[in-house]
Parts: sequence; C-alpha cells; structure tokens
Amino acid sequence: MIIVRLLVNALAVAAAAYILPGVVVEGFWAAVITAVVIGFVNAILRPIIVVLTLPINFLTFGLFTFVINAVLIMLASSFVPGFSVENFWWALLFSLVLGFINGFLGVLKK
Repeated sequence: MIIVRLLVNALAVAAAAYILPGVVVEGFWAAVITAVVIGFVNAILRPIIVVLTLPINFLTFGLFTFVINAVLIMLASSFVPGFSVENFWWALLFSLVLGFINGFLGVLKK
C-alpha cells in the first residue's frame, strides 16, 4: 500500500513538473525521491510549523498554510538533486497543482 501511494505521489510530482515551466524534475527517480522527501517534510515539519504559526494562520483564515506549503516545497528542492523550483511563486503554484493532482488520483484509486 505504501509503495502504491509513493508511486502515485511520484506520478503527481512528475505531472505537476511537466505542467509548470518553473519546476524541473530530471527523471523518474528524481520524482520518486522528491515524493519521499515531500512526504517526510509534510509528516515531520509541517505540523510543527502549522502550530507555531497558528495565530497568523487564524488571522488569514488558513491562507497562510499555502505559504507554509510553498516554503516546504522549496526546502525539499534544496535537498533533492534533480528537483528544482525557480522561486517562491512557482513553489506555491506547484503545491496547488500537486494537491489537485493527488486529489484527482486519490479519487481514481478508490
């Protein structure tokens, strides 16, 4: 089950990078490693950052979460060779597209 989810996320990363010109994934293995790193970052760092930024998240009605996602994508791009994001705005758009693709693929999987 975890392998299937990893491959679906890697497919979503590759598709989002194909759609967006500001995001580069240099191959299938780079997409797989990117999916692993993004999953790890979202599992470990994201909850901590969301709790620490709860007041600003509350004031912006949750929209600051998009900023957190973009920063975490940029953090992942700094660790993964073969995955690069041009700037913050491409990271923000990448996180949105990645979320839509993962949601669509998750509906298809069920």
